[in-house]
Amino acid sequence: MLKNKVAIVTGGTRGIGLAIVRNYLNNGAKVILCGSKQSTVDTAINILRNENSLYEVYGYYPDLCNEEEVKDMFNDIYTKYGKIDILVNNAGISATTDLVDYTIEEYDKIMDINVKAAFVCSKEVVKFMKEQGYGSIINTSSMVSIYGQPRGVGYPTSKYAINGMTKSLARELGKYNIRVNAVAPGVTNTDMVANLPEQYIEPLRKTIPLGRIGEPEEVANVFLFLGSDLASYVTGTVISVDGAAIN
Repeated sequence: MLKNKVAIVTGGTRGIGLAIVRNYLNNGAKVILCGSKQSTVDTAINILRNENSLYEVYGYYPDLCNEEEVKDMFNDIYTKYGKIDILVNNAGISATTDLVDYTIEEYDKIMDINVKAAFVCSKEVVKFMKEQGYGSIINTSSMVSIYGQPRGVGYPTSKYAINGMTKSLARELGKYNIRVNAVAPGVTNTDMVANLPEQYIEPLRKTIPLGRIGEPEEVANVFLFLGSDLASYVTGTVISVDGAAIN
């Protein structure tokens, strides 16, 4: 589905991000994954190349909020491949701090990584996508951007911002044949969720009509669709992948 496409996936070293990278590679893409530091990037690449030595996967670890570092990364990638087909803005962090205990520093960090990084990366990649006459930007949102959550207001706030960015950029960039969409996962079986005790998991499972927690690969399949030519007329959407979870 992505044969010979060049894709960049931020937050691509674990969880849903790593599943997206693997899915893209299995569908013929050349993938550049980004992580927070060299060690996590190297570990992810080693895992993938041990699975398939033919995977064309490389890594970077820029400060995604630093315009110059991001610009240098995209310049390197474009120089190497001559195009950038897909950008997945997946890097993100969460917190469950009560409002009265929420520090400005914690709030700023979440907004920087979850929103500012997506803005900076989108701004820089669009320069190349406009020149080549097409592109697909896919942002990671969350079900809490729709329903909210009982604690940790910064995270749903940041993901609501991602929804607004997605819809606005789709309108702004459509004339350049650049599609912008978002995926809003629900409870997903990442490392963080897998380490929770069963007494925490069972109440979550009961809110999901499908009766189970989603797998990272199931979320990655939607990113695959949106990055492919099958989604050539899909833009400005936020697709929920949450098993119809009930708030």
